[in-house]
Amino acid sequence: MNAIADVQSSRDLRNLPINQVGIKDLRFPVRIQSAEGEQSSVARLTMTVYLPADQKGTHMSRFVALMERQTEALSFGSLKNLTEEMVALLDSHSGRISVSFPFFRKKTAPVSGIQSLLDYDVTLTGEVKNGAYSHTLKITVPVTSLCPCSKEISQYGAHNQRSHVTVSLTANAEVGIEEVIDCVEAQSSCQLYGLLKRPDEKYVTEKAYENPKFVEDMVRDVATVLIADARVESFVVESENFESIHNHSAYAYIAYP
Repeated sequence: MNAIADVQSSRDLRNLPINQVGIKDLRFPVRIQSAEGEQSSVARLTMTVYLPADQKGTHMSRFVALMERQTEALSFGSLKNLTEEMVALLDSHSGRISVSFPFFRKKTAPVSGIQSLLDYDVTLTGEVKNGAYSHTLKITVPVTSLCPCSKEISQYGAHNQRSHVTVSLTANAEVGIEEVIDCVEAQSSCQLYGLLKRPDEKYVTEKAYENPKFVEDMVRDVATVLIADARVESFVVESENFESIHNHSAYAYIAYP
């Protein structure tokens, strides 16, 4: 029986290395390990490695095979192991795994105490570059913002809106998903809940009114907390306010350092 040709391993003569090559948007079931316990989710993964100039192609099937063998819940520690295993399996010195998934927290309404789930978009990225490992955490947190100017100039009421605050950070020690969510929600006009009764709705409406925030306030207040955290080495904070009186969003961005 004739051997099947391994075209990927053949030599390429164009002398051009590829910074990242692999698979994108692999949808895969995962278990997430966080400070509040373990939960199941469905993730989208992008898995890539560096390809030397003389190698024609990478072995795409190995990325999927690697995920099929995984039994450990995803955490910062297991992502490091997975990324290093991928780099070794693909015979490369550098590689990156990005895992995006909806993350759920059980929240308790402020007055009635009724519980419900709220979802957050989370991305964990692990990268090996020339033998050194680093990871980043990105979270989008939906909150309420109420306009200080609208409150100041109106005889009654003020316009408010739902806002998405996105934090992307690198750290020298683990920073938990829940910690970032708590940080952002504490700096908003009011946090969101999946389910509210009428007394709760009264509470969140009045709380937002008593705590107005511009989009500029949102990013500055979150950034101030992150700068004070010795674990955080760098970050980007963005806020998009989906304006209720305009057909456009208000937006602010801070990168540190």
